[in-house]
Amino acid sequence: MSLFWIVIRQLAEFEAMATSKKVITRDEWEKKLNDVKIRKEDMNKLVMNFLVTEGYVEAAEKFRMESGTEPDIDLATITDRMAVKKAVQSGNVEDAIEKVNDLNPEILDTNPQLFFHLQQQRLIELIRNGKVEEALEFAQEELAPRGEENQSFLEELERTVALLAFEDVSNCPVGELLDISQRLKTASEVNAAILTSQSHEKDPKLPSLLKMLIWAQNQLDEKAAYPRINDLSTAMLEDPTV
Repeated sequence: MSLFWIVIRQLAEFEAMATSKKVITRDEWEKKLNDVKIRKEDMNKLVMNFLVTEGYVEAAEKFRMESGTEPDIDLATITDRMAVKKAVQSGNVEDAIEKVNDLNPEILDTNPQLFFHLQQQRLIELIRNGKVEEALEFAQEELAPRGEENQSFLEELERTVALLAFEDVSNCPVGELLDISQRLKTASEVNAAILTSQSHEKDPKLPSLLKMLIWAQNQLDEKAAYPRINDLSTAMLEDPTV
């Protein structure tokens, strides 16, 4: 991420100068980029971190063989973690809970919020499938006792049960709970918990660095006109406009 450090360095220089907006040509900018040396090994570690965290096990194995970069966790555990994530995304929450407990029973034992959200997702799936009586019984036996102990759990339970009051969920103010995005949210929470239990970062480093790059460019825009990256998907430098 040499570009990020160039932007930060340039921003610091302009802060010290406190002059009018400067124009930096492409040649000047590319020379600054070439002066920054970043080890290939560090870049490879960033890529491996992303592949492992996001669960691309086949790509991670191939990258390990091609680059010689060793992951910081056993790649076999990625397959297990992705099986849990896929189960939640498919609405098979009971299966997901069993798989989590097979991986590490302490994950749910020590994380009551995660366990509640998984049980809440089970309730949502029962409602989605029109199993009203089963949903009510499940809410009363499994979720209500937890709501009595935690006010935020009670509020979430009440929002979820509210789905039963509407025949047409499109008119329900909490209808988004039935969206696929809710499954993805729960799956992401489980994924993060498993990674944490494996002493691994729950979020990949690369997206965070890209966000920092965008922030730094926005800050530098106030001080100078320079070749900037407007499309992160291509990472092409675009000449400054003056």
